[in-house]
Amino acid sequence: MPSTAVVFPFDLFGSAGAGAGARLLGDVVREIIDDTAQETRPSRADALRGKLRVKEAAFETLEQVRDWRKRGRSLARQVLKAGDFLLWFGGNHLSVLPVLDELGPDALVIQFDAHLDVYRFHDTTPELSHGNFLRLAGGPLPKLVNVGHRDLFLTPMEIAETFAATFPAPALAINPDRAAKALREMASAAGRVWIDLDCDALDPAYLPAVPEPLPFGLSPPVFLKLLDAAWSDKVAGFSVSEFEPGRDVRDTSLNLLGWLVEYVLLKKHEAGTTP
Repeated sequence: MPSTAVVFPFDLFGSAGAGAGARLLGDVVREIIDDTAQETRPSRADALRGKLRVKEAAFETLEQVRDWRKRGRSLARQVLKAGDFLLWFGGNHLSVLPVLDELGPDALVIQFDAHLDVYRFHDTTPELSHGNFLRLAGGPLPKLVNVGHRDLFLTPMEIAETFAATFPAPALAINPDRAAKALREMASAAGRVWIDLDCDALDPAYLPAVPEPLPFGLSPPVFLKLLDAAWSDKVAGFSVSEFEPGRDVRDTSLNLLGWLVEYVLLKKHEAGTTP
């Protein structure tokens, strides 16, 4: 199975600057492709040789911006229909909406995110934005499970209107094994699984380059534990959004995400082994 990385640097209506992060992650995959092609000694990257490609969407004209959601859905459809594993590098979290549109209600989406993106408070814009897009989506969404939120405002009833389940960061700090068990069971029962990472799910001590950091986030080891619990051959793709490199500190976030991208690719392409 090949893998296609789609760079979709849409960052309007929240988190301007995150588009640059999507482009940097596209460059990470290009570097993996180049390094693998040049390497002559046996390495784990041989599993990726000839199996990676990158597509990049541009948002340089009014027409390209106007049709952002339609264009994104078309890109996701092409890759998924071809049977490729899809890496989706978005600008803000809103940029992942076309993928959710295309997956449809039969898929399970496990979202690692500090925010629940269904807000409608006094300071929330009534128009579609990166903070409310799950509530204002035009069609039926996949089954959504949030992992790692630190929300202190929404009521359980409001959360249950959109999410099938949530695992807030405080509960994960106390007992990540319980969440891992539940994620493994839900992913096993699903027909298709999508992993969605909004970068602010991780604690800003480890990944500072996000527009709206919140304390008490996930540590990288806990994140990997939960990712492994959700992982199987049913995982159709992995999205990353809300990486704003202008806020990075000595490339801490870029190094973490670059390692994670290669880890996910090896996890998908190394048959019979676990990275």
